[in-house]
Amino acid sequence: MERTRPGNWASKLRRFVVAEREEHCDFCSKAIAPRHSHLIERATGKFFCACPQCALVLGTGDRFVALVVRTHALTDFNLTDAEWDDFRIPIDLAFVFHSTPAQGPVAIYPGPAGATQSQLGVAAWTRVVAAHPMLADLDPDVEALLVNRMNGAREYYRVSIDRCYSLIGLIRMHWRGLSGGAEVWDAVHDYFTKLRDEIAPGDMVHG
Repeated sequence: MERTRPGNWASKLRRFVVAEREEHCDFCSKAIAPRHSHLIERATGKFFCACPQCALVLGTGDRFVALVVRTHALTDFNLTDAEWDDFRIPIDLAFVFHSTPAQGPVAIYPGPAGATQSQLGVAAWTRVVAAHPMLADLDPDVEALLVNRMNGAREYYRVSIDRCYSLIGLIRMHWRGLSGGAEVWDAVHDYFTKLRDEIAPGDMVHG
């Protein structure tokens, strides 16, 4: 399994943090509101800020795809300990998505040095997808399986990838020392509490 520090991950995080300075569309340089659209370039995995007009025009083409914020809790989703161990992720918190640049499934998980990207074994991911067909149509680069198995939790979500990078950014901001410290894990707990509170009954998907 290949592990790398994804070079674009820090810039991705900045796309989902409200900045104090005025932000501008990456395509036409027009000033945009703190809450604005984002486009993903599939070939590179890079994120771009966009004004409404550029998001509408460019987000429907082949090169860019518009990010649509969504969160679905996966109920009756059974990922066994053996299946999780096959992913070889050293922490019980990660998100998995199909990466166009990597041409396959990858996982990103937090750690003392920031976010770490792991290229998953295709066989392990294929077995999980076969058991849970709703993962077969995850939109590449845009949607992810978010996994929380921390402290005995067994929570699984199908989410837009901005949710995942927001979590990674939160962890990076609060991480202290080698283990992260109590503050960061309290922040993670609060993140998932808020995530659950935001999910409507219609956003429950049977696994």
